[in-house]
Amino acid sequence: MPATIRDVARASGVHVSTVSRTFSAPHLVNPDTRSRVLSTAESMGYRPNRAARALITGRTHNIGLIVADIANPFFPPLIKAAESQSRQRDYHLFVADTNEDPVVEEQLVHALAKQVDGVLLCSPRMSNDLIEKLRKEVPLVVVNRPVEGLPAVVMDVASGARTAIEHLVGLGHRDIALLGGPRGSWTNREIRRSATAAAKAAGATLTVLGPFQPTEAAGSAACAAVLATGATAVLVYNDLMAIGLLEGLHDRNVSVPGEISVVGIDDIMLSRLVRPKLTTVATPTAAAGRAAVDMLLHHEDEQRSTALVTLQTQLVIRDSTGPAPV
Repeated sequence: MPATIRDVARASGVHVSTVSRTFSAPHLVNPDTRSRVLSTAESMGYRPNRAARALITGRTHNIGLIVADIANPFFPPLIKAAESQSRQRDYHLFVADTNEDPVVEEQLVHALAKQVDGVLLCSPRMSNDLIEKLRKEVPLVVVNRPVEGLPAVVMDVASGARTAIEHLVGLGHRDIALLGGPRGSWTNREIRRSATAAAKAAGATLTVLGPFQPTEAAGSAACAAVLATGATAVLVYNDLMAIGLLEGLHDRNVSVPGEISVVGIDDIMLSRLVRPKLTTVATPTAAAGRAAVDMLLHHEDEQRSTALVTLQTQLVIRDSTGPAPV
């Protein structure tokens, strides 16, 4: 028979309640006692019953993670980092995909609310008003979008977009296109705002195209629209779209970067594998996943409940950008 909590208590020489606290509230147990109980439990193969613990503590030790599109290579590093961070804190992570649908997003929050201790919303498409209402059902941390009154982790894509435009202008480009992402995306708005300001400050023309879905197919389909602008350089909402654009340009025998330069945003693994290798704005997605978990598990601290963590981006120059054609 598997070991019980009473077996561990007897072998450790402590009361059953001490064993229970060791697993549910370890900070309340003397370090030496805690170490002895954990060592005994491990040697006996004892594992606490999570369902029973949830009834006692009111905590499930589960976290929900909702992403816009699990097939997008942007999300897996974030998911893996969040899962690892959760496991280190003795939490289980459950991942759900909305397929870029705000209705599904809302439904998933309702479904998870009673089964988890909190939810990480990654690149949500819902309105801020709706997100603020949902926080009454379950603690939320938002990733890739600030929402007033909620803890959030954002990546400084505005700084990245500005750096990308300055890089292109420095190469002599004066006619630049911006291939926008999905409607309702905070990241898309930040990129557009910053790129527009940077182009204006440099005396360059910026033509904004979109919105488009953040997929490779959308990038490829947008190729004709990009070429119609006469731009010699393009800043793209994400790497996946940029890779699709590279494919479309290749199919039309348009040289990159000889005739047109391309910059993506994210620095997914594929950006290093395509030819030409993609110049891109690297976003710290793994760091965002870890930070989001830490913020969620501190949601009970009012001083941190509305914290905003901003992570820096960095331009990575590769082969898809070059001097403007004469």
